[in-house]
Amino acid sequence: MKMVLITLILATLVGSVLCAPNNRCIDRTTVSSLDLQRFMGRWYEIARYDHRFERNLEAVSTDYSLLPNGRIEVVNRGVDSRTGREKVARGKARLTDQTGRLRVSFFWFFYSDYNILAVAPDYSWALIGSKSPDYLWILSRTPHLPALTLREILHQAELRGYSTASLIFVDQPAVEERQATEHSMPKATT
Repeated sequence: MKMVLITLILATLVGSVLCAPNNRCIDRTTVSSLDLQRFMGRWYEIARYDHRFERNLEAVSTDYSLLPNGRIEVVNRGVDSRTGREKVARGKARLTDQTGRLRVSFFWFFYSDYNILAVAPDYSWALIGSKSPDYLWILSRTPHLPALTLREILHQAELRGYSTASLIFVDQPAVEERQATEHSMPKATT
């Protein structure tokens, strides 16, 4: 009986921890409970790993909206720091059988894992990962996080095996400046 219990525990751990080729093990365990309604709305990107589909973007935000069919509309926005033009990517997400894991698509029927690794009790911030250890985001309901809160989130990411030294901290203009820019900026869709 003891051996069966140990085997079950190890199987659970192996399923939620991914070791990358560079021997970096990532804990991808998602939150144990999620209030999807509270998760909906606007999130500001505080930090992310570099990847081509967000390269050179600042003032990045994401809006999640629950649709009548149970799917989730995802709208990512950001300003290209080289051109000053807004880029918008529209996608969709769907729930999975695992709490805290969504499947997100921005292109046709190609979906990627979207793992909600941690979320504040008041849903003021979230730590997001994916199946790959190469994706990590820190999101907030406000364009800026208090330093103490940010340090705690970074600590949680490090405990999970993520390299926080590789994070890019997103330039988020002041709220008033952002709102004025959103109303006057020419739109470009990617």
